[in-house]
Amino acid sequence: MPKPFTPKVVTANALLEGDVIYQSTTGWTRDLAQAEVLTDPAHADLREIEAAAQTSHVVGVYLADVALEGTTPVPVHFREAFRAKGPSNYAHGKQEQF
Repeated sequence: MPKPFTPKVVTANALLEGDVIYQSTTGWTRDLAQAEVLTDPAHADLREIEAAAQTSHVVGVYLADVALEGTTPVPVHFREAFRAKGPSNYAHGKQEQF
């Protein structure tokens, strides 16, 4: 029996900067809260294929599992939580504000 489909977001790394990015309804964002949450397997596959075709902008495209807190996507797995926080060097990226 196949595993039930869970909500997902399309994620990748920005080709030039290396930042973790997420597909939104209007393009790419560095903020997971703005990512498009995909709940239909066919639509998720299509969005992943479309994103992977943007080879001049992104690398390493894949679908990441998320849970919803209200309407906000939050990472389910440790790896995605780690990626969402940005570089582990506090002097750079998303963690610089802490």
